[in-house]
Amino acid sequence: MNIGIIAHNAKKDLIEDFCIAYKKRLERHRIIATGTTGRRIEEIVKIPVTKFLPGSMGGDRQFIAQIERGDIDAVIFFYNPYMNKTTEPDVDEITRLCDLYNIPIATNIGTAEVLVLSIL
Repeated sequence: MNIGIIAHNAKKDLIEDFCIAYKKRLERHRIIATGTTGRRIEEIVKIPVTKFLPGSMGGDRQFIAQIERGDIDAVIFFYNPYMNKTTEPDVDEITRLCDLYNIPIATNIGTAEVLVLSIL
């Protein structure tokens, strides 16, 4: 299964902790992430990650293209609901596409745990 992982800057530590906690489940799948998130997961969690550019440099567009091509089976997207900076990946576009293509998406720790424990 191809799992897309993306996190706003304020949620990078949380995504790392999540990936550490669920490393055994995640390492059985292909992890796809934007650049900075992917690099941090690789370095901290020690699992291979297919990385795009950082989100602010077009990585979010690469991530979106993967969704549109059907190359991502599930998405974990920890975003900061208090901030909507243009340098952060586009929450609305990614969630809209996941809904359009029936891709499960988790946007917080609770739904991410359900996703990982139920389908992964």
